[in-house]
Amino acid sequence: MSEQRQRTVAERMGPFGHRRHGPGMGIAADVQRAEDIPGVLRRIVRYLGHYRRTLVGVTLVVVLTSGLGLLTPYLTGLAIDKGIIAGNLSYLLRVVLLMIGAYVLADLGQWLQAVLMIHVAQGSLRDIRRDLFGRLQMLSLRFFDRHPHGEVMSRLTNDTETISSTLGDTVTRLIGSAISITGSLVAMLLLSWQLSLVVLVTLPLTFVITRFVAGKARRFYRDRQRDLGELNGIIEETVSGQRAVKVCRREATAIEEFDRANVALRGSGTAAGIYGGMMGPSMGLMRNLTFALLAGVGGWMVLQDWITIGVVAAFINYARNFSRPLNEIAMLYASVQSAIAGAERVFAIMDETPEIVDAPDAVPLTDVRGHVVFEDVNFGYDPDEPVLRDVSFEAAPGQTIALVGPTGAGKTTIINLLTRFYDIDSGRITVDGHDMRQLRTDDLRSALGIVLQDTFLFAGSVRDNIRYGRLDATDEEIEEAARLANAHAFITRLPESYETALSEAGGQLSEGQRQLMAIARAILADPAILILDEATSSVDSRTEAHIQEAMRRIMEGRTSFVIAHRLSTIRRADLILVIEHGQIVERGTHDELLDARGAYYTLYTTQSGGEVAA
Repeated sequence: MSEQRQRTVAERMGPFGHRRHGPGMGIAADVQRAEDIPGVLRRIVRYLGHYRRTLVGVTLVVVLTSGLGLLTPYLTGLAIDKGIIAGNLSYLLRVVLLMIGAYVLADLGQWLQAVLMIHVAQGSLRDIRRDLFGRLQMLSLRFFDRHPHGEVMSRLTNDTETISSTLGDTVTRLIGSAISITGSLVAMLLLSWQLSLVVLVTLPLTFVITRFVAGKARRFYRDRQRDLGELNGIIEETVSGQRAVKVCRREATAIEEFDRANVALRGSGTAAGIYGGMMGPSMGLMRNLTFALLAGVGGWMVLQDWITIGVVAAFINYARNFSRPLNEIAMLYASVQSAIAGAERVFAIMDETPEIVDAPDAVPLTDVRGHVVFEDVNFGYDPDEPVLRDVSFEAAPGQTIALVGPTGAGKTTIINLLTRFYDIDSGRITVDGHDMRQLRTDDLRSALGIVLQDTFLFAGSVRDNIRYGRLDATDEEIEEAARLANAHAFITRLPESYETALSEAGGQLSEGQRQLMAIARAILADPAILILDEATSSVDSRTEAHIQEAMRRIMEGRTSFVIAHRLSTIRRADLILVIEHGQIVERGTHDELLDARGAYYTLYTTQSGGEVAA
């Protein structure tokens, strides 16, 4: 492979050879295309609508606070004209006391509205996180196949947090700004329509600047959120796969991959910050220009005896109240754009349609016997690349069906279809005579006990991890399941026996011990159909013998599907299916397949060193 080709491949792959999601792929591309800003805002408002009463209270407080803000400029003008210039000290003191009271009440109101909005923002954030996490639980495995886990986690954490940080402050400011702008404009027109024209003439230029900066900043904020999600994906992948990184000596590659994403995030983050930061200075320039014009025009009008100094002072304060909300909105613009970008990414997942859904007329599955039939099943994870072709077989209740064949032949895919992790492209799978797609998925999976090749344990106690198979199980039932799985002995040797706390993924246990616990979990579920995907692949020969003995006991009376590379473990299966290139090339019992001297015979003799056991 050429050096340039190697670099190209490296750019597309993560530290472990996982293909990266480039532009135009998956939900990241959906975010790049998203332009329905009003639609995003409407959805956020719907979440806020769950807290209508609190929002009504917030609005009342904001109205009061904004009203007090509109009162103080008028009092300032009175203090100048009727207090200072008129030399009326008592009148001046009364006005000053009123101003102090207004300021105190306004500050108290701002504190109260902040407290109320914290409750609204955090409650809305809780609802968004709940709906997003709930949607993730409903999505099919194909979604997680297409998107890096770290990138999905970033949407659940970073993106929702950007929404929260904006909601708590923006809503009250927008309401207050609307009241302040409207009230100030009315007051300015009443005081002097001539000076009001000076203020209004600068507005078109302000809107032009805002529109230009907004268009630039929005794109960079989306890019920043996208790049942050990719960086989180690399971190999650690298941290969870540290053993592979070290064994394969890929530390330098991992650092290079991280640096690439980090540099991209720096670029998009810098651009977003620059354009987002332009709003405040731009608005400040327009505000100062307006004040300078007001001072000049207002001073000239005073010299002409058209208005008083107090009116000019009050007008400038109202102009400040008019422009300050615009400036605050400009200062909020960066966080608002970030929140919209985060909300787009969150709602993109919420809008994902689950591939596996119950049919409207789905029927319950009760009294499961375990009669499973595959009829001309075709399937591919990618529609253009079929994995299974015309697969047909029958498993009678209580039978053990073994699936054998080379890696990548389609054995695990058959299990994935049986558990309905994916839906078939064509054909039919029936359980007890019912088409699987017409059954309630929860009923189907409650009838299954599964031990997958990749064992996953949750952070928690050993007991809780086994109880995950059946949450209402008693401690005695848990320990009995562990005994059947031959896990009880090593569990009792742990520091706190069944109460020993496991780290994430059970890192302090060996692979074989984790496999035994997964088997105990499946035993506890007491399923009608048992699925063992390489259940003994990670244990030594002695442990494997114990597991086989336990599995023979629990498989009695249950329909069982077993995938095993060690063919000696499935000699007693009622039916062995030999799968190559997604097709069943041979089927029969162990002895029948050996006598046929076909593909199974070749596999078996290769493993047994050329000897066929009698």
